[in-house]
Amino acid sequence: MTTNIDRRLQILATSLNADFYGIADLTPARDSIHAQGGERVSRYPRGVVIGMRLQESLVELLPDGDKAGAILYKHSSYDVVNAALDQIALRVANMLQRAGYAAFPVPASKRTDDEHISGIFSQKLAAHLAGLGWIGKSCLLITPTYGPRVRWVTVLTDAPLEPTGSPLEPRCGKCTECIDICPAHAFTGKMFSPDEPREARFDAAACDRYHTEQETKQGVAVCGLCLWVCPHGRKGK
Repeated sequence: MTTNIDRRLQILATSLNADFYGIADLTPARDSIHAQGGERVSRYPRGVVIGMRLQESLVELLPDGDKAGAILYKHSSYDVVNAALDQIALRVANMLQRAGYAAFPVPASKRTDDEHISGIFSQKLAAHLAGLGWIGKSCLLITPTYGPRVRWVTVLTDAPLEPTGSPLEPRCGKCTECIDICPAHAFTGKMFSPDEPREARFDAAACDRYHTEQETKQGVAVCGLCLWVCPHGRKGK
């Protein structure tokens, strides 16, 4: 039965234009998941992870730094892509529910905690655990094919789905391009470690302040330079 639902879920996600699909075993990260979102998310042992590649032409607008480019990028790469991912997640959750399993679609890129500047669940952690990439020095999920130029959504479930992989080893090496380009100086340069808090790698408050400044100056909050500059994404073009 689970093999059947596994395959059906993948076919559904792919038919809805998902570029990445994976199953994450979330149990090794239960404590950190619970610390971020509580029992409502940490009680699920599996995550169905879905990714959608961003449009290269829009990502290439990011270094221009002008208002028009920022508006175009934010509309398509945030609003439109997030809505598309949420629709896929809802369809996947519905299929799981009809099969008799619990399912919890986590909204794509939705902040739920202003104090900690975070969502209820880490989409990139799920993608990492599903074997779809590694978490780089930019704290973004880096895929081998398109770098960080992918957005993610996850459906949490108790269905006994077979994990698709294990976390990839980092391939950032000595590269510091995302650190050097950050206008907020928000990255420390440390690689991801499940035993360390996010603050060891990333100053979320500094990043948030920079976005607030951008919104005040030009009416739209967009940066994304760490995403644009990553060599793994640029070679994927």
